[in-house]
Amino acid sequence: FQVGVGGLYGKRLLDTFSGLVLLSLFAPVMVLVTVASMIESRGRDPVLFRQVRVGQNGSQFKLYKFRSMRVDAEADGVARWATENDSRITPLGGFLRKTRLDELPQIFNVIRGQMSLVGPRPERPEFVEQLRKSIPFYCERHRVKPGVTGWAQMLYPYGASVEDAKRKLEYDLYYVKHAGIFLDLIILLQTVEVVLLGKGAR
Repeated sequence: FQVGVGGLYGKRLLDTFSGLVLLSLFAPVMVLVTVASMIESRGRDPVLFRQVRVGQNGSQFKLYKFRSMRVDAEADGVARWATENDSRITPLGGFLRKTRLDELPQIFNVIRGQMSLVGPRPERPEFVEQLRKSIPFYCERHRVKPGVTGWAQMLYPYGASVEDAKRKLEYDLYYVKHAGIFLDLIILLQTVEVVLLGKGAR
């Protein structure tokens, strides 16, 4: 799989410009979510959720999201995929996930160059270690930066198993092979539709 240098340069420019625009547009919404989160937890729990994810070429970075689960969601230290009707999700968190507002802090990851607006979903190191042993060519998806949204996210429901990861990898590899501004714009337009209709949230 090869991704053109010119295409990557244009993609980075699009990410930086779009990230700054989105940050300015959604800043008031992010303030409202922050206030709502503080009210829900009575100021006892953190508003932001930070978690290590695997990025381009296997590098690791801290991903930012608005917290949507209880702080004791993994109190036993065992990494778990989110499931449908997950009991660990807070009432506010359910709304944030359905509307994708929990993803807004990832704009900072995009601006910092750790993520792209479009790319494969960034997974946790624990899951990557498991999946690379079970799925051939799994790490090929790390040839590009992970994205806030992506081809696999649009065409396949939220994955919560090794079998789901195998199916999603097919879409991720297609994206890696054909990555470019045109495909990114198509995915971004589809993302708007998904967000407005609340498809695939979990």
